[in-house]
Amino acid sequence: MNYKELIGTKENPLTLQTPPLSSEFTMHIAEKDGKEILVCTVKSTILHYDIRCIHDLHQMLKENGDWILLGSKDEKAETKPDTIEHWGRSEANPIGGWYGLKKGFRGRFGMYIPPLMEHLGLAELEHNKRNNRMKIKE
Repeated sequence: MNYKELIGTKENPLTLQTPPLSSEFTMHIAEKDGKEILVCTVKSTILHYDIRCIHDLHQMLKENGDWILLGSKDEKAETKPDTIEHWGRSEANPIGGWYGLKKGFRGRFGMYIPPLMEHLGLAELEHNKRNNRMKIKE
């Protein structure tokens, strides 16, 4: 799948909303150290994620088959097991740790990656005020 066409570039980023539909953010693909990365911009905060998270999270959702709580947390906050956020930084995921690449801003995987997955048609996502979940798109 050519993600650049679907996600966009710095000049033409994709605009998404957080799961509770309370805030907008943008996502685009850039290159860093010779690798493609996801760049998420939330107001003046810029987060970087390993682009492999799209494929890896899709596979995990496929294997799980059921709803999983997002559990979004900042980098320094403890995560609840069996959440998307916990998986996105777990040694048990396919890259053996953080999909977030920018020290100090590696968290919030469960806030910003699920709306991208929904946009790409790879997952279903709830849009409640709190405790949102996602699962593989049937």
